[in-house]
Amino acid sequence: MIRRSRDMKEEVRENMRGGDGSVTIRHYFTKDEFTANARLCAKLVIPPGAGIGSHRHDTEDEVYIVTRGSGLLDDGTEEVRVAEGDAILTGNGGSHAVRNDGDEPFEMIAVIACYPEQPQD
Repeated sequence: MIRRSRDMKEEVRENMRGGDGSVTIRHYFTKDEFTANARLCAKLVIPPGAGIGSHRHDTEDEVYIVTRGSGLLDDGTEEVRVAEGDAILTGNGGSHAVRNDGDEPFEMIAVIACYPEQPQD
């Protein structure tokens, strides 16, 4: 499947996960289009001063790939600068938050893959 840029759905989320400002989400594909158990495949655009608040990934893994700019990533234990070309993996109960403390848009590709459901005893 090929999704042309002009056909991608875009949404703006205010105060995403309790963060400041707004984040634009440009969906490459929706979870309904995947056969695999994925729930997000999108570009996130975080303008200066905005961010995504702290949140956990208990039953899934999230990958961020920074494609433009830089920002601060808080993994619950420390805050570190991430920049274009860096990749971040959060899951297995880990948490993270990210904010753009710079003067240009901070852009990342985000993919969330969900763990298989475990059988109940």
